[in-house]
Amino acid sequence: MNVAASPRSFARLKVMPMTPSIGAEIGGIDLSVEQDDETIAEIRAALLAHKVIFFRDQFITAQQHIAFARRFGTLEIHPATPKDQPDPEVLHIAHGPNSKGQENAWHSDVTWRAEPSLGSILRAVEVPPVGGDTLFADMGAAFRGLSPEMQEWCRGLTAVHDIARVFARRLGKRPEELHDQYPPQRHPVVRTHPETGEQALYVNTAFTSHIEGLSEKESDWLLAHLYAQAAIPEYQCRFRWEAGSIAFWDNRAGQHYAASDYFPAVRRMERVTIAGDRPFYKDERQGS
Repeated sequence: MNVAASPRSFARLKVMPMTPSIGAEIGGIDLSVEQDDETIAEIRAALLAHKVIFFRDQFITAQQHIAFARRFGTLEIHPATPKDQPDPEVLHIAHGPNSKGQENAWHSDVTWRAEPSLGSILRAVEVPPVGGDTLFADMGAAFRGLSPEMQEWCRGLTAVHDIARVFARRLGKRPEELHDQYPPQRHPVVRTHPETGEQALYVNTAFTSHIEGLSEKESDWLLAHLYAQAAIPEYQCRFRWEAGSIAFWDNRAGQHYAASDYFPAVRRMERVTIAGDRPFYKDERQGS
């Protein structure tokens, strides 16, 4: 279990840890039914303790998906969502034979926002018969695994995150067009979690462009070293999807990687994302 969260018992949920570091399956709940405040509080506590939680056999509608996510905060609308789509809070993610290799990179979601998401709730709609697992990495454990000297250096560094690194091509726009609406953002390399106080690495291969104050060669070297921490198995869990499975991850504390190994089969998912807050440095007051 995450060392930043206090161990606790759960009266309303069955919480089954998947690894000592990250991930737990949640049983004893039907997400098609509106949950009371006490159950929502336990789900949130499980999320903080395990960083990603999983539910099986939850055959819910898009409206129920949205309603459940709203219990944890305001919802985001992703720029990749078509403007005329019903239920714009739902991001449809589909991959098949023509998109091989487009999803397999360690990342945290929307770190190009000034206030990146709190977390996402991803629902499996269609899954391949085998393959298409998602891996999750505990970036708090990744930070603690660095040498004390590296930890101290990284605590004072700032990284730039850029939407155009991924979405310029996907949305068919020039980087300058995207930057007009979503300018590159400066976030701490080591983020302090606003609820647990845990420190975690907060750079990712998808959206981080460089570290401020370093030469290009220095920045590239350090980022490669920090990115590599997510690939350490002791910091990971791996989830095998089934139809009706749901994953709810804390975007402030972990990264994820969708294995691109199932083609020519198809994998279709629906994601609803909860808005978050501005990342802050160690000992910095949120909102200062």
